[in-house]
Amino acid sequence: MKKDILSSIENIEIYPIISLLIFVIFFIGMFIWVIRVDKKYVDHMKEMPLNDELKKTSGYEKI
Repeated sequence: MKKDILSSIENIEIYPIISLLIFVIFFIGMFIWVIRVDKKYVDHMKEMPLNDELKKTSGYEKI
């Protein structure tokens, strides 16, 4: 039954290709961001859970 319904939709074969492209583009974009991200930003985010007191730092967070 599912096969009959899906085969009756015109141009249904394009949807898996579009979803694969979105998936691949997203992860390529994330990979590029990870490679190019500022190391100070990564260190700042890494230390955030360990900081008990609020510190006013210039740059990445606004208090």
